[in-house]
Amino acid sequence: MNKQVTETLNITFRKPRSTDGHPLNQLISRCPPLDTNSTYCNLLQCTHFADTSIAAVTQQDELVGFISGYIPPSRPDTLFVWQVAVDERCRGQNVAQRMLMALIDRCQSEQSLHYIETTITPGNTASEALFSRVYQQLSAPIEKTVLFSRKNHFADQHDDEVLWRGGPFTKQEELQ
Repeated sequence: MNKQVTETLNITFRKPRSTDGHPLNQLISRCPPLDTNSTYCNLLQCTHFADTSIAAVTQQDELVGFISGYIPPSRPDTLFVWQVAVDERCRGQNVAQRMLMALIDRCQSEQSLHYIETTITPGNTASEALFSRVYQQLSAPIEKTVLFSRKNHFADQHDDEVLWRGGPFTKQEELQ
């Protein structure tokens, strides 16, 4: 699975399924510096949070990308993006941005969504670039604040997690 593939894979997006839990666990382990979770946690992401997550698969239904997210109960107009993972073979094909925009579109059709949030560790340039592009595409202003600090929340064992909050924005069809 770690082979370098230069051709563009035919990738489609769909809601996660329970059978994606173990492949998701393997995908995340191949995508450092993402934090790995238990397979059980990944199974919950693929079932309990399937409506707010998205899977990228090849024609053979191989999981090559995944975004997990959820709607915080106190902020029903907000999608919190927990993790974005793209297999190394699929990088450089705009898979993460296409997945995120497809997920936003799906969530907007099901409810009134006006904000996208995520946390990014400073220096994670790939995530910073992805969310900057998406917020720009949505014409969404960005607020950045430390949500979990290295000192207060991680006992100096993990870098800060900076909350990126983009919005408000309007439905995608209104932007076009």
